[in-house]
Amino acid sequence: MNKYLRQLFTAVVALFVILGLSSTIIMAVRANALNNDPRNARSLYHQLGAYRGAILASDGTVMAKSEPVNDAFKYLRTYSNGPLYAPVTGFFSINQTADRGLEASRSMLLNGEADSLIWQRAKAMLTGTTNQGASIETSIDPKLQQVAYDQLGTRDGAAVAIEVNTGRILAMVSTPSYDPNKLATHDAKAASQAYNELSAGQNSPLINRATSQLYPPGSTFKTIVASVALETGDYQTDTKIPAGSSYTLPGTATQLPNDEAQADGVNGQISLQEAVAWSSNTAFAQLGVKLGASKVSDMATKLGFGSTITIDGTESTGTPMTATSSTFPSDPTDDKLALASIGQGDTTATPLQMAMVAQAIANNGKLMQPTLVDRVRAADLTVLSQTKPQTMANAFSKDSADKLTTMMESVVTEANPQLAIDGIKVAAKTGTAQIGTDNSAIDGWVIGFAPADNPQIAVAVLVHNTDVYGSLAAGPIMRAMMQEALQQ
Repeated sequence: MNKYLRQLFTAVVALFVILGLSSTIIMAVRANALNNDPRNARSLYHQLGAYRGAILASDGTVMAKSEPVNDAFKYLRTYSNGPLYAPVTGFFSINQTADRGLEASRSMLLNGEADSLIWQRAKAMLTGTTNQGASIETSIDPKLQQVAYDQLGTRDGAAVAIEVNTGRILAMVSTPSYDPNKLATHDAKAASQAYNELSAGQNSPLINRATSQLYPPGSTFKTIVASVALETGDYQTDTKIPAGSSYTLPGTATQLPNDEAQADGVNGQISLQEAVAWSSNTAFAQLGVKLGASKVSDMATKLGFGSTITIDGTESTGTPMTATSSTFPSDPTDDKLALASIGQGDTTATPLQMAMVAQAIANNGKLMQPTLVDRVRAADLTVLSQTKPQTMANAFSKDSADKLTTMMESVVTEANPQLAIDGIKVAAKTGTAQIGTDNSAIDGWVIGFAPADNPQIAVAVLVHNTDVYGSLAAGPIMRAMMQEALQQ
């Protein structure tokens, strides 16, 4: 009899262990997957019925909030000036999982389900009140964001502004944009139709062009090659380097010309500073080949190329917001290295990446981690977390940064006086990347920072598929952004 009782007891214990394991797997290991399963209607009602926290700009401007409504979902997500802030907020929809912006990267905090809000949930349950999600306070400057958005207008492009010493993103604009309110509607059919229309094609406005689209950076990449040259110790701002009106790409019959006669130099030679100021293709193509792919690639890597850059969030707070990895070719032949060294060929970058390059030059060679969230507050205004500046890399020395600044100032004072701002020293580098069939179109770029003698803001602007030089397409946008930021 005792034998049968022991067997029964063992079986019961085994069943309890199996039950415990299965419950643990369902409640912990597979919780997120089950909650995000589109077939889980209960989860959908739970998420949409939650009082989701607000997303705020740096001055308290509400970018996104939840408003009570008289339907089964209880709360409707609304976006103030939706298209302006869409690249930052993303969207929260009835039939599409939040997969971009802060709605995704801070989803667990916004909906009140994060571990850090356990006491808030307990308090709400004990008092019978509605559990409220945390609010997200961003670094976005609404006035600067508006200027960048207005300046880009109907053009396809992006603009990013970064606070030099901290890495805080002050503006992040992508055009064409979209209205998240159309996706937040509780009319499932209308939301689905809006998503299908917005997501169709390669030029979808849902794509954040500042972080998720790669473009040839053109001559803005010459700042990286110049930094490599300076770091070797063999080059100074006045060092003469080979230039000329045309350069034959190694091993080919292809001729690489300059756009400006001043970029040719004198008797086939030009100073490094003049090569930057007049954006000499022949000089930088030859300089890149002489320095070698390894050194140029190493510097690009220090500045963020080759790695996905996390802008906000972790797996515990949602789906992290990241920037696509910018690229520099691996072990290229000399002809391809020459093109890569002037930001063409296989070199590609996001506007955020090039804003980071400008930020590092302005910050004495120190590359800062870009951030979008300043702090997170619980519903009772308790600060749950506060972002602190973090250094990603010491890419190059202060001496090199100072010399790069001097050379970038000459881009404005010598070659592009229309970018100057009265009473403020501006450092910049323009870029005009050839794209399309037979190089028939242009990606217009500019990167820069100001004041050059006490840098506060670093900017990158891209205008895609234009027909004028970067100095004319993107330059005025950068200038307007700097003026707005520095007059505050």
